[in-house]
Amino acid sequence: MTAISVTLQGFFTQRLAQRGVSPNTVAAYRDSLRLLLCYVHDTKGKAPSQLDFEDLDADTVSAFLSHLETVRHCSVSTRNARLAAVHSMFHYAALHHPEHAATIGRVLAIPAKRHDRTLVCFLGPAETDALLEAPDRSKRTGRRDHALLLTGIQTGLRASELIGLRVADVHLGTGAHVDCMGKGRKQRSTPIQPETVAVLRAWLHERGGSPSDPVFPGPRGEPLSRNALGQLVAKHARIAAAACPSLATKNVTPHVLRHTLAMRLLENRVDVTVISMWLGHESLRSTQIYLSALMDLKEQALARLTPPGVKPGRYTPIDEVLAFLDSL
Repeated sequence: MTAISVTLQGFFTQRLAQRGVSPNTVAAYRDSLRLLLCYVHDTKGKAPSQLDFEDLDADTVSAFLSHLETVRHCSVSTRNARLAAVHSMFHYAALHHPEHAATIGRVLAIPAKRHDRTLVCFLGPAETDALLEAPDRSKRTGRRDHALLLTGIQTGLRASELIGLRVADVHLGTGAHVDCMGKGRKQRSTPIQPETVAVLRAWLHERGGSPSDPVFPGPRGEPLSRNALGQLVAKHARIAAAACPSLATKNVTPHVLRHTLAMRLLENRVDVTVISMWLGHESLRSTQIYLSALMDLKEQALARLTPPGVKPGRYTPIDEVLAFLDSL
């Protein structure tokens, strides 16, 4: 076996196991490195089992990253995520193959690509209400979807956390909350409001099942997949757009439900540190993206800078007729 083959096996069976990463992280690293090996096989004609570090030098990895953007039409964020997986494997390789230190070092020196950061997408009150009304609650799947959407919007759980909820994780008594194992294997509890408690109580009574069963099952009782969840949310957003046209201009995904909860907390002046803890963020930097999206906070900051005696407010363009008269 080549050094690359041994390193790959050790990376997945030892390094990632020692770090205790989630199955989603393992799958992401697996897919990224598989894409790299297949790219090298297609361009150099060598089977993945025959590749060595000389075949995965910095020039090859850089060409692979360009291939992702130009041929596979991946976003810069995806390109950077693939590079992060390659870097993680090469960091492990640096500890076990010092004879390839120069090649490994040049690969590790490849930087992530900078890209534009758009404002977070979230739903306003009218859009939220329209989305929650979209499921047909005369059907069992509609009642499930309504409970799922309401839970997602009110708790801000990630997609994986939402579909991973088990019946035993939902506590509807005094101090109602849901438990989940979040990103980084951090367990947290999220409180739920009386409206959500009532909906979940009715759904769980209808749903039945054992404590280990998923709260929101698929057709055969299995947990919903991420793709199924995304399609479910997008379907109801399309239906809701008939009652609330502004939804048609937004790409409503499961993560938008999470953004909506964060923005609602921020609008109600909940401290950023509390929001970060609520959402299970690793650091406050992840939470600060919501500050830039909230116009009210910016206007309040601007009002503090307004000269004395001047009424604060938004800029309003001059009326077209008055502008014409002024131009004479």
